[in-house]
Amino acid sequence: MEETRCRVLAYIGPETPLEGLLLTPSNSLINQALDPEHYPDLHLAGWGFAAWSEHLLKPDDPFLYRRPMAAFYDDNAGRIIPSLQASTVLGHVRAAAYDSAVVLADENCHPFSYAETTWVLAQNGNLPSWMLLQRELLQHCEDRYLTQMRGTTDTEFLYVLLLSLLEGDRDEDVQRAVEEMVRLIAKAMQDLGLQALTKLKMALVPPGRIVGINVGLGHHGETDPTGDWRKLRESGPGTDDYALSMVLEPMYVILGRNFEEDETSYAFEECSEDEATAAIFASEALTEDEDGWSHLEFGEIVFLERSGDHVHRTVRRLEV
Repeated sequence: MEETRCRVLAYIGPETPLEGLLLTPSNSLINQALDPEHYPDLHLAGWGFAAWSEHLLKPDDPFLYRRPMAAFYDDNAGRIIPSLQASTVLGHVRAAAYDSAVVLADENCHPFSYAETTWVLAQNGNLPSWMLLQRELLQHCEDRYLTQMRGTTDTEFLYVLLLSLLEGDRDEDVQRAVEEMVRLIAKAMQDLGLQALTKLKMALVPPGRIVGINVGLGHHGETDPTGDWRKLRESGPGTDDYALSMVLEPMYVILGRNFEEDETSYAFEECSEDEATAAIFASEALTEDEDGWSHLEFGEIVFLERSGDHVHRTVRRLEV
């Protein structure tokens, strides 16, 4: 399996400068592209972000920026990001294999955003043999989303599939669609004899909400792979155990308040969940220490929603 190391970050809360999320923290999203805490490789295959703000002319639509180059080489980042603030953000840096088969283009950079839906998606994941799996999965995809597909990535196809399975916008609807997507993928792999390790760590975001997903399949297409991801990682890059550790590793969540009061660097005031006004869901903690960050374990889904001045969190097990 290709050891996919993309990085994802999502934020909801009061309007806050984007540079406090994407540029200035010690382990900011852009710094993760150059020097990720958990992996040895650079992230050179592109990056992007979606941001919603009441100060934009279309506050209900995301400001979408994507470039097929390393984030730390993008001169525009230092010019655009300090001028923006937002109440909802979804950012991503893309890692891909270093070979000629990888297509570097705007269309292949996350996040993905389509017409006729408020949901925007980015992921740290991998769906092996996805172009072959389409034989079984296309029947579940709606034309209104398929006709908007422009790129050549597994993530965009998963976006089409997940949108097609959504029957509503409630948390229950989203969880049901995610569970059905995983079951359909597992069955398609079995029917076509293409079982393989599959990593699906997603952030699904509309304004004021984050749905964080941590799920996948084992080496033989099983929906319930197990193991201690820390011990598995000790086997080293390139091994089956190391690849499995990347599927089983957690995502990170933090709730707090007064984030927006520090305009130059990452700063959260820890508080009880009842007092939280903002939340972040990410592939890695934004600081070198992980104090205050909780884990979203493999097989779980988290729903974060801003209601008035408060953010609420619900974590559930996925039944796949």
